[in-house]
Amino acid sequence: MVAKAEAILSRLVVSENYDSVNNFLTLYDSYMASPDQTLKEFFPKYNPPIRAHKHTCVGLGLEVMKRLKTLEKDYPGITKSMMLVSCDENIQDLLDYTTSSPGPQGFLIETEKDHVMVAIHVRIGGRQGVFLSDLGYHISRVVTVMADRCYPHTGWFTQSDEPHCRKEYNYQFNVKNSNYVEWHERETRGSVAKERLSLIYIARAYLTAVNVTEKRNLVWDLRSLLARDPKGRLSAGIYFPLKLKDQQFTMFFDSTNGKQRKKLKFDTFLELQKIPDEVVSEVEQCNEQLRLRDGELLSTLKRLATIMADQEYMTELLEVNDRIVQLSAGN
Repeated sequence: MVAKAEAILSRLVVSENYDSVNNFLTLYDSYMASPDQTLKEFFPKYNPPIRAHKHTCVGLGLEVMKRLKTLEKDYPGITKSMMLVSCDENIQDLLDYTTSSPGPQGFLIETEKDHVMVAIHVRIGGRQGVFLSDLGYHISRVVTVMADRCYPHTGWFTQSDEPHCRKEYNYQFNVKNSNYVEWHERETRGSVAKERLSLIYIARAYLTAVNVTEKRNLVWDLRSLLARDPKGRLSAGIYFPLKLKDQQFTMFFDSTNGKQRKKLKFDTFLELQKIPDEVVSEVEQCNEQLRLRDGELLSTLKRLATIMADQEYMTELLEVNDRIVQLSAGN
């Protein structure tokens, strides 16, 4: 079953980019067309659309569930067993979080629920386990998490190994509360290793992924549009922080001279006719590797440049983001 699911996932990770750029553009257009005076007034009422081929982790999770339904014939019951589950990233106090109540109810104000993935509960010879799929973090394999941590438990695996950075992941049931799976991430740059802990709540399906997680993503201060290969490795794309000054983005793609990584200023794209030919050519190469329509990336960059130049809007957007961060920290 895992082998068949992974064949589906490795095709899906290639055909669907990770995209937190288009929902950002749609929010701006919707706000500009609304009668609301401020983004703070508009944001609570806004319902983000989930659009084909423009997916963050939420849309990717829904797409995974749709595709894995094709296994129902071979594995009856898989469709009913699949569910989106929520994940809190960067857990500070593991014991406090997992023991204060059976689930995350007590933390609903103080949590961002900033990520989702797909879970399928399984029993293997009476032993409890869960399969996890997370295309939002470019994982094109099925991760098997067994409560007893015995075979076929996945354990530590290398998610990406680039010259400048290696990422390793490990998933395990929390020993105090089996409603949670711990996700450990180890990032090594040179001789320095950083660890991060997230918690996945697997006891129930996460029913508010669009209203909470997708909406949270809209004002997140890092945006990206990324293509992946069948193993989930990043192959081309753009990414950038949201800032009021020194607004630039990184674009990366493969060229005849090897992997290219360019830092470009957004204001270069405000007037299309003034963009240097060399830059247009590089954007077109990246566009092709992102499998977008002709000229789509260039048009997207111009729209982004216009939004980034709108200082009043950007100030409001970053204030909404800061407020969410403060709320989730209990301030």
